[in-house]
Amino acid sequence: MIPHLPDLVAKRAELSPDRVALHEPGRGLTLTYRDLDTAAARAAGALAALDVGPGDRVAILCRNRIEFFTLLFACAKLGAVLTPLNWRMPAHELGPQIEFLRPRLLIHGREDQAVAAAAAEASGLTIVGLDDPGVGGFAARSAACVPHPGRDAWPGEEAWYLIGTSGTTGRPKAVINTYAMALVNAINIGSAVGLTSESRTVCFLPLFHAGGVGLHALPTLLVGGRVTVLPGFDAGALMGLIRSGELDAFFGVPAVYLQLSLQPGFDGLDLSGVRSWACGGAPLPDSLVTRFAERGALVCNGMGMTETGPTMFLMDPGSVLGKIGSVGKPQLLARARIVGADGRDVEPGATGELWFSGPGVTPGYWGDEAATRAAFAPDGWLRSGDLGRIDGDGYYYVAGRLKEMFITGGENVFPAEVENVLASHPDVLEASVIATSDPRWGEVGRAYVILRGGAGACPETLDAYCRGRLAAYKAPKTYAFVEDLPRNAMGKVLKHRLTELDVR
Repeated sequence: MIPHLPDLVAKRAELSPDRVALHEPGRGLTLTYRDLDTAAARAAGALAALDVGPGDRVAILCRNRIEFFTLLFACAKLGAVLTPLNWRMPAHELGPQIEFLRPRLLIHGREDQAVAAAAAEASGLTIVGLDDPGVGGFAARSAACVPHPGRDAWPGEEAWYLIGTSGTTGRPKAVINTYAMALVNAINIGSAVGLTSESRTVCFLPLFHAGGVGLHALPTLLVGGRVTVLPGFDAGALMGLIRSGELDAFFGVPAVYLQLSLQPGFDGLDLSGVRSWACGGAPLPDSLVTRFAERGALVCNGMGMTETGPTMFLMDPGSVLGKIGSVGKPQLLARARIVGADGRDVEPGATGELWFSGPGVTPGYWGDEAATRAAFAPDGWLRSGDLGRIDGDGYYYVAGRLKEMFITGGENVFPAEVENVLASHPDVLEASVIATSDPRWGEVGRAYVILRGGAGACPETLDAYCRGRLAAYKAPKTYAFVEDLPRNAMGKVLKHRLTELDVR
């Protein structure tokens, strides 16, 4: 493992001081790397004046904005740990997280001022507004500080920031992200998609998720490229950036690709200016791969975890259509295995649990030794909880979450496979499948389906479609037609909430 790194933002400012690092069109803000380093140093001074020191957590509750990155680097200069909070959570959910993480202070944006105040009230935590006017606001505090000199080196094994797990099946855990992990991720994703100092990407995924920070914002900053920051997902704004040639590397989750494909101007949009299209966070339906390929964009499906920094797999563009559905191969500094219930590697083609290893894997969960022990096998490999297989050419395929697999009449059913088939039906916009109890078969599938506008598919039609493409036992027994699916901030479907939906 890497023992020590230099001050990465100071080093980047030294190497390319006048190159644009961050651009936030909504507020008309642009920072060069010299500006970014200076802003981070002043922010570090402001944090130090607020009694933040090495190891202290600094919570941040805000939408995507440039100050997130200045605070990220400011914490690194001090040895503090940035702790992004989920702005989609109400105060009563954030309060227990604050009590658990015990940050030194909470910094918030204008939109989240009321929630920040309510969440911090019980603990008496100091809160500071990024947009507060006057001397008490963080901007004024930073401007009044002499730039902090920072540390000579950043220890590779030290925690830099904490990211909550997706929390789709239970209480989120705080994943430790170290300095070494950030550098390893920059190498893994950077070498896969060709990030350089000439790269131009966009940050719109929420920064309290691993994808928001690591795909591709922080890796692009580490190599000296340009990051455009949007407050959140805005299909029109993204299409405008693509149309104007502002981007050459793009990462999105399947829900983002779906929404882009539904925009009125998509069929006339020139996608050739973006040389790298990448996807992760959930399986990308084959129908979307084909839809973008028809427009000249080869979307490379990938897979990783908050616990892996996040990059583990990414498909190579040349194999996107020949290996449709694959997430590619483990990247440069990543290792993967497919392991059976007996703890042994399975044969190619067989399904087992994905296990990961490498310098980009987290050392564990903040303040939760029991969860850390449970996540790792005795030999140190990380148990992902995802099911997968590998083909004879070394390409990996993800079958879904281990907990989502169900057994019907003694046969294993992987919901992701059924969802992919349903998504290929011309009347289906999106589908999600879960298990329900059945007196005869033990468990059977129930599909929650969003139809395209004006489509009139019925359960009988979809059942016949599935049975023509899948073994009969895999076809859902029942279908529920819904207007939308419950999701987390990254677009993952919250399957444990599907039964709460109003159906027709």
